[in-house]
Amino acid sequence: MYSNHHHIFRKIVLLLVFASSVLPLAAQQTNTFTNPLLPSGPDPWSIYKDGYYYYTHTLGDRLAIWKTKNLSDLKNAQQKVIFTPPPNTLYSKDLWAPEVHFLQGKWYVYFAADGGKNENHRLYVLENASTDPFQGEWVLKGKIADALDKWAIDGSVFEHKKQLYMVWSGWEGDVNGRQDIYIAKLKNPWTIDGPRTKISQPELEWERHGDLHDAVNPPHVDVNEGPQALIHGDKVFVIYSASACWTDYYALGMLTASANANLLNAASWKKSQVPVFQQAPQNSVFAPGHNSFFKSPDGKEDWILYHANSTSELGCGPQRSPRAQRFTWKADGTPDFGIPVKEGVELTAPR
Repeated sequence: MYSNHHHIFRKIVLLLVFASSVLPLAAQQTNTFTNPLLPSGPDPWSIYKDGYYYYTHTLGDRLAIWKTKNLSDLKNAQQKVIFTPPPNTLYSKDLWAPEVHFLQGKWYVYFAADGGKNENHRLYVLENASTDPFQGEWVLKGKIADALDKWAIDGSVFEHKKQLYMVWSGWEGDVNGRQDIYIAKLKNPWTIDGPRTKISQPELEWERHGDLHDAVNPPHVDVNEGPQALIHGDKVFVIYSASACWTDYYALGMLTASANANLLNAASWKKSQVPVFQQAPQNSVFAPGHNSFFKSPDGKEDWILYHANSTSELGCGPQRSPRAQRFTWKADGTPDFGIPVKEGVELTAPR
């Protein structure tokens, strides 16, 4: 009897020792992550609402959203296709850079699309009245454009002082060769109100890498694209991607305006003379860009979500993978994004 009890006691002790060695490991695994978050995912975007992150990226022929409590565990997130365009329309192909927003009590997805010809790229918006974007019906509200209705991609919406604004990348005229950043007021989430204002064009050396070597495009394109608003303290920032995504020089630039300025006045915006986030060959991270921002679940941490390539000269293909890392703020109130973190390095997950 004694030996039997002793045997059971030894088993319990061994189990406790085993559990104590395994539990911290399990906890550690859930509290850390490594980049990339997915093997592929250009133009990543996320929003946090009611305990869940909703994520999306460019798929080209359809729109899908992911739902997860932990964005660093994106590979295990629930996924749903919300829109597959009908054939033979001006928005049937080349669906780029979707964004999910919750505005005025409804869900909206903004995306760029064309009918197979790049020069026809325009912005479109879907609406869903359900409180859960995985439920209800996604309805195409239509094209969203200012009166000029020029080429447009990478639409993003933000609210400042109770006014909705849209920022996007567009052409000044009807010919490819340069992409600029524009801003306009919104009357509602699907209607631009008034004229567009150009707030940035590629002019600095690091913004102007864009040589092309194919017959269907100009020999060189200057690129400002992927604008994202970031509001902090008494400043409004627009972080944008500069130089062409088909080069390793794709990087993030920054425009800064006072929170009290007229955001529709181009003179309100000042451009950083150097990139604020760029390739880190020493970490095998190339062409980082087309970012978005999100907060940790506790609302205390600021994170940047972006895509990048793992090796040089991969260009704008599906090899671009989504990555996330925390950022901080400098004493002058500007963001400090640091340098892109190497793949496989353990990072503490958003808390």
